Amino acid sequence: MAIPTYEMFMLPLLRLAAQGEIKNADTYEKLADEFHLSAEEREQLLPSGRQTVIANRVGWARTYLSKAGLLERSQRGQYRITERGKAVLKEKPSHIDDHYLKQFPEFREFQGRPNVSPDPPSIITPDEIIRAAHAELEDALGQELLDRILDKSPAFFERLVVQLLVAMGYGGSLAEAGRSLGRSGDGGVDGVIDQDALGLDRIYVQAKRYVNGNTVGSSAIRDFFGSLDRFKAAKGLFVTTSTFTDDARKTAELLSKRIVLIDGKQLVRLMIRYGVGCRVEDTLYLKKIDEDFFE
Repeated sequence: MAIPTYEMFMLPLLRLAAQGEIKNADTYEKLADEFHLSAEEREQLLPSGRQTVIANRVGWARTYLSKAGLLERSQRGQYRITERGKAVLKEKPSHIDDHYLKQFPEFREFQGRPNVSPDPPSIITPDEIIRAAHAELEDALGQELLDRILDKSPAFFERLVVQLLVAMGYGGSLAEAGRSLGRSGDGGVDGVIDQDALGLDRIYVQAKRYVNGNTVGSSAIRDFFGSLDRFKAAKGLFVTTSTFTDDARKTAELLSKRIVLIDGKQLVRLMIRYGVGCRVEDTLYLKKIDEDFFE
């Protein structure tokens, strides 16, 4: 048979998760067995040649179920069913697809559509559809980047932050920035990046690899401010994979030193923008009429 669509994988994947925590690597084989896929179908690659079709489609099914709150990440490379997911299975749906998931507000927010009913086709132009799809792809990529970061060590995260700053034009070369990072853990500062080639202006960095839900509060911002004071620094960058509380953001705004806060969402947007931890898989060209040619 043909490889199922990602929507066809949703219900079997949810049922599989109901049996216990599932690992990404095991999921593909178990679902391939359930759909009686041949060896060739299991090994079929996307046009990019970097991922199998089944891994891509199961991955999208997992992402959509997670965005709808039916699955959640439990630990490194593993997922489990949520109470909402169990409630859905009790309803015994014949299938689960995008339209079914739109009943959940989190999924509608993920798709950027506030209403359950689909938008009339006449409202959305093909150009808008392409850009909406691009935004959805980047959102899923951002979530995967966060998952990968959380699987790594705090030291890896500190190096990632430095590499991102270098890609953004700070710190000179990666080697020079790496030498600055040698101060990691010194006085409550995880890294020091030269803002100019001579090191006349420096940015002090604090990097916290926190899981989602473990927010950074105002006390952490005040502690970082104290560290900046000890170094007689004027600028600080606080980066986390989670989020900041409202009090933390207000505290950063009121303090006398400039402290920029970057949460997980902004972090992955910057990583995608500057090509850190990801790469271009394919390039699509949108062309329009050359008016000069027809003049």
